Amino acid sequence: MVARSGIDVVHEFWARVWQAQDYDAIEELVAEDFVLISGGERIESRAAFKEWAKGFGAGFRDLTFEVVESFENHDGSRVCSLWRLTGRNNGAFGTEPDGQPVEMTGTAVWAVRDDGKLVSNRVERNAFEVYQKLIR
Repeated sequence: MVARSGIDVVHEFWARVWQAQDYDAIEELVAEDFVLISGGERIESRAAFKEWAKGFGAGFRDLTFEVVESFENHDGSRVCSLWRLTGRNNGAFGTEPDGQPVEMTGTAVWAVRDDGKLVSNRVERNAFEVYQKLIR
């Protein structure tokens, strides 16, 4: 078995979950006790994260996800990844699903276990600015 870097693991997550919108891939890629901290809110457990991801993704039509830049610490156990999401509003953030174009950027800081499972993700994004544009 070839060892993969933390960046490889995170990029596989981006490709399968957000780019391909295969939420079932979460079962394979993240630890059962996974923790997402999103905008200060804690989502705890793989199952809760999977439901959160489905709900978040449902807020966008024609979703595209681009990795802008990623870097890792010396042993790959921590990965920082900058990303850009585009699509059309399908009720994101509780707004009317009016099809407006949406562009969101964010930063995700991941913890990666030795076995390649994702343990946690702390994500910050420009959600407030996106929300403000959607309600104008």
